[in-house]
Amino acid sequence: MREFMDYIQSAFYAATGWNRDNSYSSLNATSDALLGFPTPRGLRLTLSSLATPQFATSYQLGTVGIVDGSISYLYSTVPLNNAIAQSEKIPLPDLLRSYRPLAELPHREGGGELIKDALGYGRLYLPASLLEALVVRRVSPMLQFQLSAVSNHELRNGGTILGMVQYDKGRYAVEGLASTDGGLLGVRGLYNFGGDVGQLNAATQPAASNGNGSGNGERERIYGRFSTGAELYYGTLNKSGGMSLGARFATLPTHNGTPLTATMTINPLMGNISWSYAVMAGSYCSLATRMDFNVYSYESDWSVGMELWRKKGAWSINTELDETEAPAPVSATPLERSFQAKMEWRLDHPLPASDAAEILPPPVIVDQPKEKERSFQAKMEWRLDDPDKDSTTVPGTATNEDDQYSGVLKARLDQHLRVGLLWEGRVKSLLFSLGSSVDLRRLDSPFRTLGLELQFSS
Repeated sequence: MREFMDYIQSAFYAATGWNRDNSYSSLNATSDALLGFPTPRGLRLTLSSLATPQFATSYQLGTVGIVDGSISYLYSTVPLNNAIAQSEKIPLPDLLRSYRPLAELPHREGGGELIKDALGYGRLYLPASLLEALVVRRVSPMLQFQLSAVSNHELRNGGTILGMVQYDKGRYAVEGLASTDGGLLGVRGLYNFGGDVGQLNAATQPAASNGNGSGNGERERIYGRFSTGAELYYGTLNKSGGMSLGARFATLPTHNGTPLTATMTINPLMGNISWSYAVMAGSYCSLATRMDFNVYSYESDWSVGMELWRKKGAWSINTELDETEAPAPVSATPLERSFQAKMEWRLDHPLPASDAAEILPPPVIVDQPKEKERSFQAKMEWRLDDPDKDSTTVPGTATNEDDQYSGVLKARLDQHLRVGLLWEGRVKSLLFSLGSSVDLRRLDSPFRTLGLELQFSS
């Protein structure tokens, strides 16, 4: 389950128009959400509050053998009016990590205007006395600076600082970073093509008559976006480097077919190749699989995962009664000709007016306006389309359909027979996360971890 401060940070990026998905670091975000979700350990309670639209606090208390906790504060120069802080009203799909389609690339023009949006975040862990901080400064619509630091006496030199410069043009994104840990320098980039990328430079976007982004009749064509990228690192102190290459294909929200995401990453220095595939099999089910292979040692690894959403009131009796209250209108059908009339190639003699009135009731014509089907983006975000045009909602924007889910069950399995189970949902005003890690090779003590996390926010 996402922490409250991470949820508020997502609301800040949405309010400022920054796309976190358009980054090489988010290339495997979909498969990681389904295959690499963490399971809670011990008992942990989190109390959070968005005191003002620009200030948030969070207090956490847990016990895993020893009692520990943390205190967090966040300040934003941009009012987060669209963020819903009440735990009983937060849309579960926005808070729980799950399969989600790629957001549409923003149409960025110019870039010379100066923006003064900023975010500051700090967290103190007790009793370890570990302090972490984050500062985000938005300079222009395409440029953003980010500085993060960790202070702890157990770390070398007492802590580390990481600086990052992010440039997002829409079609491509480049990031440069530097860290005091080993004098690390790095650069990574991502380039998009296909799908909606060709419409970024167009003055007006053509209307998609078939829902797949083109009106040429290819209704069954998979409409998605290809992304390729790479990263390169070099440690100036230890004189070592690293690199990786990656590619991703993901369907866009305007695609009417099954949503899917396929990625491949290659580490040439270590000889590791990884493939992952995730698909949203239905409105309540998502599946994912990943395969790793090393060309030097010939070792391989695989894992599969899934998530199942539970609809609120799925077995409610009132729902069944509502379905049977309104019977379907019965339309009158003409009587079939008699056998004698068929043999004589004629119509039946017209019935008297009185008999015809008794046998043939007047037809009932029911004119029901055909409702326009919701767009795929609206279905994935559990909302209705806007009356004028489709729009993309920011995290925390509640709609009538956001409250129709009560929880989600996640499971994963790897080749070492290690199973991860996680059940997340909401009970009244409490958000809970109950999970366990099971090792099927050790049946004498299969449960490796077991934990429960509770969150409340206002």
